[in-house]
Amino acid sequence: MAMDQIDYEDGEVPLTGFLVRPEGKPKAAVLVLPTIVNCNTPMIRRAHLLAQAGYVAMIADFYGVQVRDFDHARELAGPLRETPEKYRQRLRTGLAALVNHEAAASLPVAAIGYCMGGQAALELARDGADLVLAASFHGLLDTALPAGSGVIKPRILVCHGDADPLVPRTQVMSFWEEMDAAGANWHFHSYAGVKHGFTDPGSDDRGMAAIGYDKSADRQSWSALMEMLDEVLG
Repeated sequence: MAMDQIDYEDGEVPLTGFLVRPEGKPKAAVLVLPTIVNCNTPMIRRAHLLAQAGYVAMIADFYGVQVRDFDHARELAGPLRETPEKYRQRLRTGLAALVNHEAAASLPVAAIGYCMGGQAALELARDGADLVLAASFHGLLDTALPAGSGVIKPRILVCHGDADPLVPRTQVMSFWEEMDAAGANWHFHSYAGVKHGFTDPGSDDRGMAAIGYDKSADRQSWSALMEMLDEVLG
């Protein structure tokens, strides 16, 4: 399946998304919010998997520049996430680029994300985005702007590795309490002994103690997403 380049802007910052279409009539449109390193091979694979399952999928762009490595990604992510409203505005522009594209016309829209992108999907939900589902895979759960009561519209799906040192149980508990206070319809899948980055087979090659691939959690979390999309779409 070919990928279409989608050029959009956040103010004066030029951004580039990548869109994949299914072969038949699409069920819905899915915004794919990438990891801290932005669009890469694992994110492209996920977009193609979504297209194969019948969804229009667009990978959003966090930075508008090519990421060289993890250190460069951290340099770019820090200023973006420093101001919550600036961060959410960047996410809203990506969502708008998908919603306003002819391939997504009149389709229900979901947002999914990985690592930083998982947090981003939840931030869109906290921001009141008109989504049917917001799903996070090994995403950060903290926020500077907790959701207010009744603000969250989509169903929430979180797939989390219980051995993820970036998201300790205290953060998990705070997230649960936030979702309850907001009246959200949330689902939380936690996998014992599983680290950050569990959906990426390349995690084991990075030499970082915090991350690791887990075949079972990868399979189960993707199955949970497919089943939840089927449910919310009727």
